[in-house]
Amino acid sequence: MNNNRLSPFYKNIALWLLIGLVVTMLFNFFNKSQLAREKSQLSYSKFLDLVNEGKIARVVIQGEEITGEHLDGKAFHTYAPKDPDLVKFLREKGIELSAKPADDSPWYTTLLISWLPMIVLVGIWIFFMRQMQTGGGKAMSFGKSRARLLNESSKKVTFSDVAGIDEVKEEVSEIIDFLKDPKRFTRLGGRIPKGVLLVGPPGTGKTLLARAIAGEAGVPFFSISGSDFVEMFVGVGAARVRDLFLQGKKNAPCIIFIDEIDAVGRHRGAGLGGGHDEREQTLNQLLVEMDGFESNEGVILIAATNRPDVLDPALLRPGRFDRQVVVPIPDLKGRESILKVHTRKIPLADIVNLFVLARGTPGFSGADLENLVNEAAIFAARDNKDRVSMEDFEQAKDKILMGSERKSMIISDEERKNTAYHEAGHTLAAKLIPGTDPIHKVTIIPRGRALGVTQQLPLDEKHTYTKEYLLNTLAVLMGGRVAEELVLQHLTTGAGNDIERATDLARKMVCNWGMSNSLGPLAFGKREEHIFLGREIAQHRDFSEETARLIDAEIKGFVEQSYQRVRVLIRQNEPGLHALAKALLEKETLSSDEVDAIVSQHANSDLPPPNDTADSDLPSAVNS
Repeated sequence: MNNNRLSPFYKNIALWLLIGLVVTMLFNFFNKSQLAREKSQLSYSKFLDLVNEGKIARVVIQGEEITGEHLDGKAFHTYAPKDPDLVKFLREKGIELSAKPADDSPWYTTLLISWLPMIVLVGIWIFFMRQMQTGGGKAMSFGKSRARLLNESSKKVTFSDVAGIDEVKEEVSEIIDFLKDPKRFTRLGGRIPKGVLLVGPPGTGKTLLARAIAGEAGVPFFSISGSDFVEMFVGVGAARVRDLFLQGKKNAPCIIFIDEIDAVGRHRGAGLGGGHDEREQTLNQLLVEMDGFESNEGVILIAATNRPDVLDPALLRPGRFDRQVVVPIPDLKGRESILKVHTRKIPLADIVNLFVLARGTPGFSGADLENLVNEAAIFAARDNKDRVSMEDFEQAKDKILMGSERKSMIISDEERKNTAYHEAGHTLAAKLIPGTDPIHKVTIIPRGRALGVTQQLPLDEKHTYTKEYLLNTLAVLMGGRVAEELVLQHLTTGAGNDIERATDLARKMVCNWGMSNSLGPLAFGKREEHIFLGREIAQHRDFSEETARLIDAEIKGFVEQSYQRVRVLIRQNEPGLHALAKALLEKETLSSDEVDAIVSQHANSDLPPPNDTADSDLPSAVNS
């Protein structure tokens, strides 16, 4: 028998035994005086005999109750009938006599006073036990599902509030149509998917889309988070899953939405420990409910996650999650649509062009664009404007992309000069090398963690990158370091971030994208897996020492050749470098038009070509 299963049972038994012991001790404590009174009680006739024999020292009369002490000091008490001669008899025997008024309180008052402390303690214990089991809910209900049923009174979100993901809306619209008219789809033998998994980066609108489905469906919609299943007691999560699907069957047809399902659906058997924990028990129950012996007709499960790579394979197979709907980062048209949705209630100036804003925000998610509109509205309100202008949007975009201005930071003239030439080097390289992203803005005002920023924005959406484009990007990253070395004749730490990004880009060109002529179209190095997935504890190298030396040489070659290339370019255009640095020292911020005007006066068309001998989104801003 499994000891893990028995341990909670024995713990409960021990707890109840301890509680019984405490209650017994309290009972004995509060009734100790009562037991003593019962032992000292005398019959009335015995009392009279003791008085006659002179063995009573003192007596206290309180109504019909008589208490007192023997000659040896022991206490006694008895009850006397209404005897008018009793007081005279006691006085004749020389007994010390006292009298008190009779106690007219009812019996239940006395009982309540004696038992009240124990009743209060028992009530406090019950309260804490309920808190531990249910988090404040009713006793014995900790196995109930915490799903919230959205109804008509809830704030309704529809597909008109969701923009930039038209293909995704079309795909989930089929589910809504099926719920409204199932015969339309089942007449040819088809069936509705049992589960739909919404996958996408954070902020792309997965939860918003689920709320829109609830608003459009017109059927019961249960919403719950993956973390709501996990509890400190083993088996509670599985019980909540059973109860959730039981509620779904009672309200079928309906939709169940689980947000952040990776909290409960992670790969089983992961990590270095055992496998019988609460999360895996919950996942097993979820797998059974989604596709087990019992059918859940009319119950459609929709889940959302931004980590599909950590989900258990059994959860992703057809029959459970039949569809995986990717909710992507919006493109140019999608960003414009999202901005239109978020600016519905924002008073905009006539000069505001949402297309220009959408074009200047590549890589922004829906949440980023919502934040952009909100920041612009805050900037406008701070300046007491009646409408949000394009200038406010530009300030908001600069704050999001480059960070807030650190106006209070004290910078010496030498550091300002060094930053100006560093950013001028990036700017000159980006302007003179063909095929690079256009310069949007250059500033030497400290923003975020950078002393200066050169911001580039692409003209159009890029999904793949050529080798020439990557080499040009390496050259732009090296431009700041080269400018410092040529003009100021010293090296600073300002180029640390540039060197790190250039090295990372070159490594990817060699190891991931097969752009090295010496090594060929091969990938090197197995990707690191997280320990909790139970796959790889450490990254392992699948190549020899000789290949490792070649990889290091190729990475260094890409960076060094880009460095020498931009060195020649800046040396040939040194007047333009000085002009850009001087303008930055005077104005602190230069726009793209101002940069074009300066560079066009000092441009040299004889440019060195790129050398032909590298995750993630490429740099859109060079920080110093």
